[in-house]
Amino acid sequence: MRLRIRQGIWAAIAAAALATTSLSIVHAAVPPPTRAPLAKYDISATYVSGVSAGGFMANQLHVAYSSLFQGAGIFSAGAYDCAQNSLSTALNACMATYLPRKTPAQLEQLTRDRAAAGTVDPVENLPGDPVWLYHGTSDTTVAEAVNDDLATYYRDLGADVVYDRDSRAGHAWISPIGPGSCSVTQSPWINDCGGDAVGDMLTHLYGTVRPAASTLTGRLIQFDQNAHVPGGDATSVSMGDEGFAYVPQTCEQSSCKLMVALHGCYQYYGNIGDTFMDKAYLNEYADTNATIVLYPQATSSGTNPRGCWDWWGYQSAQYPLKSGPQMTAVVTMVRAMSDGVTTPPTTPPTTPPTTPPAECVTASNYAHTTAGRAHQSMGYTYANGSNQNLGLWNLFTTSTIKETDPGYWVKC
Repeated sequence: MRLRIRQGIWAAIAAAALATTSLSIVHAAVPPPTRAPLAKYDISATYVSGVSAGGFMANQLHVAYSSLFQGAGIFSAGAYDCAQNSLSTALNACMATYLPRKTPAQLEQLTRDRAAAGTVDPVENLPGDPVWLYHGTSDTTVAEAVNDDLATYYRDLGADVVYDRDSRAGHAWISPIGPGSCSVTQSPWINDCGGDAVGDMLTHLYGTVRPAASTLTGRLIQFDQNAHVPGGDATSVSMGDEGFAYVPQTCEQSSCKLMVALHGCYQYYGNIGDTFMDKAYLNEYADTNATIVLYPQATSSGTNPRGCWDWWGYQSAQYPLKSGPQMTAVVTMVRAMSDGVTTPPTTPPTTPPTTPPAECVTASNYAHTTAGRAHQSMGYTYANGSNQNLGLWNLFTTSTIKETDPGYWVKC
């Protein structure tokens, strides 16, 4: 009996050791960059991923170019065009939740309307697309409710969504080699929360993955982003002069997937160097899973001091459309690698469909409710859609509101 117990103990110890070995993570340092233009490769499928501002941008690219991108992995962001071309809305409704924001259903309808107008790709491309989302319980930069909206938005449009929101992570890209502890929100915004969130993301996007490499065989290409930006001036659209791509050795001769990886605010090359490319843990999986990783770079500017991707309109009102300058630049990079097309479109960008400005309606709060513009609760009046407080519900208190979308009323 004692022999059996001892054998059981040693078996348990051996199993624990094996488990520890199987979960060990080895950091394969990103190689020094080699200057070269983007070349054409045999690309079998294209995906996009990002964190924070890069997560918002990843969603914009996936939605606007759904015929090109076959899935998305997003750390901490909100639903498509939540910001509505407004910095105040971006900060106070789509990161914090002090102000009302459009519901997922309203943003879904906005997407359908834009698809009908041709400014984004048809929404019929989205059903079945794998989408992987992540939000940590210590993340107070983008509220969980905002990230929940992104999950609802994608699910309503038929995407295959996996949503991880159980970790205690702060606001960051989560990587098993991240230098930050799990719950912090601080530079370089790459945190280690145990496990392997990057492997989880890629498994959902690709279906299956091989273990990450312990050493890298590929090269890091440093290319001129100006060649891919409309007008040829990357800084004019708050993008860096240099972009990067990690190309595994196997992709030089055979078919590979392409992953576009978008950094968050402050994570651009001019601020933290190659840290995002080195610690995101994408290159290690790229080497063993036949994937090229494209790392486009935003940069700081007068209207964008933090080096964020444009998800609220700081650079162009067309930021979430196919014609958005940054959108066009990233897609031109993708097409240079997949189709050999190296120059951005020269045709004037398509303007978004215009609608007449909403008219302000002034009336008593009682009249607003009887006309279906507002509703009352506990003696107070609230605008339909936005739920903004209009004051007491009676015939004497007046307010002025306008309808910005069907059924969505706000104060003038």
